Amino acid sequence: MAGDRQIFRHRLWVRLTHWINVVCMTVLLMSGLQIFNAHPALYWGDRSRFDHPILSIGAVRDAQGRPVGVTSIGTHHFDTTGVLGVSGEPAEGAIRAFPAWVTLPGAQWLSMGRRWHFFSAWIFVVNAAIYGILMMASRHLWRDLLPSGSDLRQIGRSLWNHLRLRFPRGEEAKHYNVLQKLAYLVVVLALGPVMILAGLAMSPRLDASYPFLLDIFGGRQSARTLHFIFAFSLLGFTLIHIAMVAVSGVRNNLRSMITGWYDLGGGNGNG
Repeated sequence: MAGDRQIFRHRLWVRLTHWINVVCMTVLLMSGLQIFNAHPALYWGDRSRFDHPILSIGAVRDAQGRPVGVTSIGTHHFDTTGVLGVSGEPAEGAIRAFPAWVTLPGAQWLSMGRRWHFFSAWIFVVNAAIYGILMMASRHLWRDLLPSGSDLRQIGRSLWNHLRLRFPRGEEAKHYNVLQKLAYLVVVLALGPVMILAGLAMSPRLDASYPFLLDIFGGRQSARTLHFIFAFSLLGFTLIHIAMVAVSGVRNNLRSMITGWYDLGGGNGNG
């Protein structure tokens, strides 16, 4: 039986959807980078304007014939050898936008990457729909995620405390702080839905049935670019989330997301 310091923080459906998301997002990111490697450039509009990419990652040869990784953002070009464009040993197999260790599968295999991506994407969509329905039905959105006026007035204080790695404990740790609430709302109501819609807009079969999808984004290439941007925004949120879990008490935070029980004296509210 839980002690006085422990509270039951996460319901079973929250924990299950969370861990399903972890697996799906990992596979989606790695397989998505595999797909991107097949044509490592982003454009805006309804067609690929090869001479004017928004972003491109590739390789050129220097005067000695060695490959040099080049990442271009608009008209700005950066040498990214060893990270993007060319990674590992300077052989033909190392000339690829994203290195093999972050792609699924590791080898250049577009068709298999697409299969992994689409399979995981539908699991992710169904899981997100279940989470959304249960979130509304249980009032999780209104009770736990929507910041109150009092919360919003504490943004500056909460941000300053986070920068100093001072997190709430005891009674304050029973609830999400305002920064957590705003971050989760952005993910749940903006990043996730737009990323999913942009992904659907890239499907020719769905476009034929629902042509308004392309109209929403202004073309298939715009949808692809936004899908890429929002996916990396979600990755950024995830990395910050992991960092906060690490500095605020890994064991306590992981236990709460596995068993549901959270120790108010063993960590803080940033898991």
